[in-house]
Amino acid sequence: MSEVILDIKQWGNSLGVRLRASIALEAHVHVHQRVKLTVFGGQIIITPVQDKPLTLEERLAQYDPVKHGGEAMPSAQPLGTEKW
Repeated sequence: MSEVILDIKQWGNSLGVRLRASIALEAHVHVHQRVKLTVFGGQIIITPVQDKPLTLEERLAQYDPVKHGGEAMPSAQPLGTEKW
């Protein structure tokens, strides 16, 4: 078990704490990961939220042809060493 003392800093209208890399590594948290904060008995408990992998159907539902450029290649010219 690791233990560190950190400072709470102002972050806009909120407060923030920066986790040291050793603490993040031991807790298995990473950048852009969601966490759950719970207050229990005057203590703040941070628990990593494990996002479940998306199914193929969920991934396809998020696909936007306008945003992702459609299904066709933008050029009819060969881009590599493929033979037609």
